[in-house]
Amino acid sequence: MLFPGDDDVASPDVSWSYAGFSMFRKWLAQAEGFTLSEMNGFGGERQWRSVSTALAPLLNHPDDDGPDLTPAQCAAMLPRLKAILDQRQSDDSDPAIRRRIEDVRELITVLRFCVDKDVELIFG
Repeated sequence: MLFPGDDDVASPDVSWSYAGFSMFRKWLAQAEGFTLSEMNGFGGERQWRSVSTALAPLLNHPDDDGPDLTPAQCAAMLPRLKAILDQRQSDDSDPAIRRRIEDVRELITVLRFCVDKDVELIFG
């Protein structure tokens, strides 16, 4: 689950199973032009500094622990997530793609909330 660090249970959140989060991040990495399983920490040896993506704080993060993402990191990811959403919405005939599109929408909502409230994004 990804949620704002505002201590309000009514705040928006987004959650996946471990497998679902893995599939989501693999899909995002593919949208960014690389394969997540080739990356250091995900079974491969490719270093993160070899890829340029605003989504690195989300993609190169432990599943449910690790450092919170700052509001600035959340803000930096929003334009790229919006662009992915805009590019992929026409691919919504596939149920798996529709699920990923909905995941991106939910994540954007949570990230916007973190930015607007100036709170961290927590992986829990």
